[in-house]
Amino acid sequence: MARPLVAHVSLAALVGNLARVRVLAPGAQVLAVVKANAYGHGVTRVLPALAKADGVALIELDTALRLRKEGYRRPILLLEGFFDKAELDDIAAHSLAVVVHSAEQVRVLEHAALARPVDVYLKINTGMNRLGVATGEARTLAERLARTPAVASLSLMTHFARADEEDGVAEPLARFTSACAGLPYPRSLANSAGVVRYADVGGDVVRPGIMLYGATPFADRSADALGLAPVMTLRSKLIGVQELAPGASAGYGAAFTARDRTRIGVVACGYADGYPRHAPNGTPVQVAGQRVPMAGRVSMDMITVDLSSVPRAQVGSDVVLWGDGLPVDDVARAAGTVGYELLCAVAPRVPFVVED
Repeated sequence: MARPLVAHVSLAALVGNLARVRVLAPGAQVLAVVKANAYGHGVTRVLPALAKADGVALIELDTALRLRKEGYRRPILLLEGFFDKAELDDIAAHSLAVVVHSAEQVRVLEHAALARPVDVYLKINTGMNRLGVATGEARTLAERLARTPAVASLSLMTHFARADEEDGVAEPLARFTSACAGLPYPRSLANSAGVVRYADVGGDVVRPGIMLYGATPFADRSADALGLAPVMTLRSKLIGVQELAPGASAGYGAAFTARDRTRIGVVACGYADGYPRHAPNGTPVQVAGQRVPMAGRVSMDMITVDLSSVPRAQVGSDVVLWGDGLPVDDVARAAGTVGYELLCAVAPRVPFVVED
């Protein structure tokens, strides 16, 4: 019998989440973000559910080329652009779009002799202070790109550092608007949080990521409240039950010590599967349809949970680590991280099952 840990991927949930994006950002083109192997879900697995997206956006050139080889013909945007001028030949040959975020990349394009011109998104730094040209340079660089034979079309974009905060959009949006005033090019501003706030953010092209996979970009608004459904459900089973006497401990380092007589369940899932090792006692786990607290340190292949509130639980009982019935954001919050990290961290040894 195979180890019972399996990641289930619901394509129906993803289709529904994409439809929600369309409702929130009416009229905008949608580039579905599928970087990091579709946030851990698997690009190839989820692509059929993104058929109604206008294109996709990612980081990895090799993945973009694979999608082209597999027959994907819609726009593909490389969110960090090209890292070396040698990549431009493949980018042009396979009709990939690139983000340009520095004057040096503009210079490379100005001197490039490509088989066909490429679509370019000029990224403007409005406060994130990672990638992006300074607002004072935006107009000059946009004009240079517009004159460059290697550029087929030009769009303008930014990435908000605080779109998930109530007052996090107005100032960077004003910077962007001022930097781009009078420039007649399409604009792309909204990530997932920006999509939810589309009435404030606007733009011609949106780039939803985490919301497509059914997790929230907000600390104070749940995915369910946003009308989103979990795409990944990480399921396992109880593979053992122990009876602890008062004062007995479970797991490495005696991280959990029973005050009273306590039933402890052993779940087939550990940090080698991508479960966060730093998750503390009390992190929620669903056993037999009911939430129970984790009890003891996460080990490589197992976690232990307190079954006191689920007397019917036994070896073979169903377990949900996150997903259907237990939002990944709840688990992440207890573990001091974000749902993005948990979804992306699922290990290669975990089998996936795709459900329509």
